[in-house]
Amino acid sequence: MARVSIAIRRARPSDLRRIAAVEDAGGPMYAEHFGDRTVPALTAKAPSGAERDGVGSLLVAVDDRRLVGFAHVVPHDLHAHLEQLSVLPAYQRQGIGAALVREAMEEARWAGHERMSLCTYRDVPWNGPFYAGLGFTEVERLEPFQDDLRAHEQALRLDEAGPRVVMEQLLRRRPTTG
Repeated sequence: MARVSIAIRRARPSDLRRIAAVEDAGGPMYAEHFGDRTVPALTAKAPSGAERDGVGSLLVAVDDRRLVGFAHVVPHDLHAHLEQLSVLPAYQRQGIGAALVREAMEEARWAGHERMSLCTYRDVPWNGPFYAGLGFTEVERLEPFQDDLRAHEQALRLDEAGPRVVMEQLLRRRPTTG
């Protein structure tokens, strides 16, 4: 597929109706990877963009005029939490997910957050290893909100498919020159 220039920007109201379809497109990848260990939450219908809008920040990746990915970040005190990152399968492995994460980290840093965290599958190639490649490390001692997130994931039975971890990265301030 020839790629048109990808732009990353804040979601607009007209983008919201396309958000869930991008996330839903990843369900078959999890079903294929986990096989009979796939839990219903991995293939369930995703929340709509309208449900995500107004709760944290929502960035989108757009190829010409087609929405091909998004990152949803939710604030928790001094932490920013990457609630969801999704890229359409046909657009994966082109740096779009990494660009979305980097832009989300930059937005969070400017908003005053000290760290960005996320919950993910430790051993799924497009999960734990992907985030480790972006500088995220596993958290050993969870913050209370991270404990709550993990409890919610356990209630959804996500751990039955494979080991889940919380990862985070410090959001460093850039030195000013002058």
